[in-house]
Amino acid sequence: MNQRVSAVSAALALLMLAVPAAAQNVQGLPRQSPGATVSQSVGVSEVTIRFHRPSVNSREVWGALVPYGQVWRAGANDNTTITFEDPVKVEGKDLAAGTYGLHMIPGEDEWTVIFSSNSTSWGSFTYDQAEDALRVAVRPEKAPYAEQLAYAFEDVSNDGAVVVLHWGELKVPFEIAFDTHALALADIRDQLRHLPRFNWQGWASAASYLVGNDIEHEQALEWIDRSIQMDENGQNLGLKVRVLEQLDRPEEARQTLARALEVSNEAQTNALGYIFLLSGDHDTAIEVFQKNVDDYSGSWNVYDSLGEAYAAKGEAGRARELYQKALSMAPEAQHARINGVLSNLSAD
Repeated sequence: MNQRVSAVSAALALLMLAVPAAAQNVQGLPRQSPGATVSQSVGVSEVTIRFHRPSVNSREVWGALVPYGQVWRAGANDNTTITFEDPVKVEGKDLAAGTYGLHMIPGEDEWTVIFSSNSTSWGSFTYDQAEDALRVAVRPEKAPYAEQLAYAFEDVSNDGAVVVLHWGELKVPFEIAFDTHALALADIRDQLRHLPRFNWQGWASAASYLVGNDIEHEQALEWIDRSIQMDENGQNLGLKVRVLEQLDRPEEARQTLARALEVSNEAQTNALGYIFLLSGDHDTAIEVFQKNVDDYSGSWNVYDSLGEAYAAKGEAGRARELYQKALSMAPEAQHARINGVLSNLSAD
């Protein structure tokens, strides 16, 4: 009996030793194809790609290591994944926000880029076409040699970018695009239901986005009027001038500008001038800055700002006169900057 119990006990002990050895593999060791993550902001949206980076390692890649006509994991090891924070267009086709398994089917002249709703598998071994969220066709391009596979974002703007897979002497690009203005407006409207709605700056900054992009003019006018009702000042009145100009209401714009100049002190008038200078309206900027010169002739900064406006307009001679006046009055800390501006104006 005792021998039988001892034999069973010994078997159980061996089993207890064997199970953890099989189930508890060591994690976190280096991989031959290291993991990598690249992210890019596109307007108000974020795009993130997670992948592993195989090396060429003297192998023939395209058509050999990576066969033509077969689904490939677009990297190594686990699924390559791509995450879009917002709805996106890929090569002009709609794709919902989310994380996708990124697969590709290479070809000599054309590739298929696949966005799979399954993003948690190992490579493409269990890829199922029924799980495709989108497929697009793209053309590969010759490229400088890259030993390790990489992803990058090129031609980035506020509305879109080109995502590029680069390995060996090949690039595979595909275009992504967002409706950035619609996303930004939705976000602004959400924010205006929170703390920004309780101060004039919140409404002014919302209107400023629309003014700066020359869109939704009636909405911009409504928002800037809300700001003015809360606290009339040169900044929000100046933005209203820009809205009225965009709405082609010049007489109202002139009246609003006059009111803005009436209520503004030196600093506010200076800020008002920069609203027009940064929008490219050099003549109105000069008019505003000149009023500051007339009203605050003892301030070096008013000559500096007026000189900047004339320089932007291309009148270098007048700009030099004003910068020299500013230099003669400015504190020592400003001399190097103003001398640099004068040097550039002299070189023009």
